[in-house]
Amino acid sequence: MDTEAVRSFVRAAELGQLQHAADELGVTQQAVSKRIAALERELEIRLFTRTARGVELTLDGQAFLPHARSIVTGVERAITAIRPNSRALRIDVLGFRSGQAVILHDYWRSHPGTDLDVVTLRAADPQVAVAAIQAGDIDASFRTITDPAALPRDVRMVHVLDFPLEFLAGPRHPLAAARTLTPAQLRGHRIWVPGIAPRCEWGVFYDQLATELDLRIDGAGPNFGVEVVLDTLADSADVATLVGNRDRLVWPAGYDLRRIPVVNPTIAYPLSLLFRATDPPPGLRGIIDYFRSLATLPEPVWRPFWTRRSAA
Repeated sequence: MDTEAVRSFVRAAELGQLQHAADELGVTQQAVSKRIAALERELEIRLFTRTARGVELTLDGQAFLPHARSIVTGVERAITAIRPNSRALRIDVLGFRSGQAVILHDYWRSHPGTDLDVVTLRAADPQVAVAAIQAGDIDASFRTITDPAALPRDVRMVHVLDFPLEFLAGPRHPLAAARTLTPAQLRGHRIWVPGIAPRCEWGVFYDQLATELDLRIDGAGPNFGVEVVLDTLADSADVATLVGNRDRLVWPAGYDLRRIPVVNPTIAYPLSLLFRATDPPPGLRGIIDYFRSLATLPEPVWRPFWTRRSAA
């Protein structure tokens, strides 16, 4: 089996676009298409269906994906085994459009000599990231363990940045014309955050946010991706959501969505970095310092309990 074809399949599955996979792999879209077509012929199944947005996995493709990831990981480990210290610094982010990925990209652009491999584990449970760090699959992860008792001694967690959240709504929402909003003004309005998974850090965050600030957080429905959320907001007069101020969101001009800062207090989502406690990769220090050098938030600020507890 052609391992480059398997690698192309994995990246296309994770990114949902053949062109994006080609850009990451440094080849043409036609090359990626040919590799995947050859893989489908060898397996005698269809791995993808094409949609208006790109490609989606078939049921067979979904079944093959975790095994394909194992193949790619095995090849990478084999190469690493014969090239000591050759692997790039591998950091897990929640998503390539997330604010953490945006800032990490800014760091990489300002430090062009940094050998960086940015990945996403596609797992809501932060313990998956902990296990990947312990196994050496990744060097660090922008995840948070909200219960310090659940953090193993061989993994360290440091707080690196607070993201202020913004209110995102369509033009027909009753708060759409506001320049800023307070949490008190959000009370009673439906804030839709679909697909909040058990044991995820943002589930803990939104539970506490709803309780302490008396907000209506609606986690109903599966998460079909940010595009579906944006589509829904554009057509709705009563649904809104909260997004990080650094999250990279793009929507059609006709949607006329509004990103409105939340103040008095600013709602802060704390960002932490997990990495091995002993002998961490030296390149992490510069990344941590870069994140911590960014502007602090104007007071007053609301933060969840684990940041208050670990403020020292």
